[in-house]
Amino acid sequence: MEALIALAIGTLTGCGVYLLLRARTFPVVLGLTLLSYGVNLFLFATGRLVIGQPPVISGAANYADPLPQALVLTAIVIGFAMTAFVIMLSLRAREEFGNDHVDGAPPQAGDTA
Repeated sequence: MEALIALAIGTLTGCGVYLLLRARTFPVVLGLTLLSYGVNLFLFATGRLVIGQPPVISGAANYADPLPQALVLTAIVIGFAMTAFVIMLSLRAREEFGNDHVDGAPPQAGDTA
């Protein structure tokens, strides 16, 4: 189970970083989203992956830590708001500059990115 979670975190983070390095706005937004999903999954996994245990200490030997769950829930809400903001910012930049390059410069001859 731990190897599967680590593989999922690594895949999400790797794909997110790869997409962040693209020269267009949509892959950058998608990369930020995947990176935030990887971080959320990492935070969630730090709270002990136990099944059927109470979320607070109540005399049980094993318990699920509620703090990472609360952090992930808050991060999901903040991530959604930031994604909406970045999408609106990229749409505004496309309208103003006439292209969707991240740096705002016009594409050079032969640029296929």
